[in-house]
Amino acid sequence: MFFTGEHFEATVIRLEINTEEIRTLWRLLSDTEQQRANRFAFDRDRNRFIVARARLRELLATRLNVLPEAVELTYGVHGKPALARRFEDSDLRFNVSHSEDVAVYAFSLGREIGIDIEVVRQIPDADDIAARFFSQRENEAYLALDPSDRPLGFFCCWTRKEAFIKAIGDGLYYPLDSFDVSLAPSEPAEILRIKDMPGSESGWCLNSFSPFPDLIAAVVTESHTR
Repeated sequence: MFFTGEHFEATVIRLEINTEEIRTLWRLLSDTEQQRANRFAFDRDRNRFIVARARLRELLATRLNVLPEAVELTYGVHGKPALARRFEDSDLRFNVSHSEDVAVYAFSLGREIGIDIEVVRQIPDADDIAARFFSQRENEAYLALDPSDRPLGFFCCWTRKEAFIKAIGDGLYYPLDSFDVSLAPSEPAEILRIKDMPGSESGWCLNSFSPFPDLIAAVVTESHTR
């Protein structure tokens, strides 16, 4: 399944496949990835990791015109994945997220990118989480929603904030209350503020889409190439 938006393209896949296919995909992983896979306690989680990483390698290999086994990855200070230096001429940026048995991959040329996906569901302490991690403006918007819209509003906000901090590469080291995103299901996906700057002037674009029922994804990309 493919999605395209402002400055990006995304691919969505299911992670549940048969055992024979998993054996084939296992051979595409690096030694480090195989070691990580072996640390999972449960077969389901290990298999999902194998499929997710192998599919990433296949998707990158197609864009780089190399074999999946030849793809080399590096990681930023806070864990953001990137292509190794020998692929820097491609200017390809990417990001990955998964929730349960679905993985989503986002790609962009010359623009930093972040993506997040979540299953929309009821969380007993959602109001407390929103009060703790959302900005004041976001929390007020969340509490103003009809109770039936709050699960979707919660995960609209969560995925959009997660996609932004993944795009900038700071992860949860970036203060979550220092920027605002829209979250009401009836409103467009937007970055409303970053620190003292209006979102429209921040240099970042936000898109949101639903690849399957009860799933919501968000993608953040730079407005301008580097």
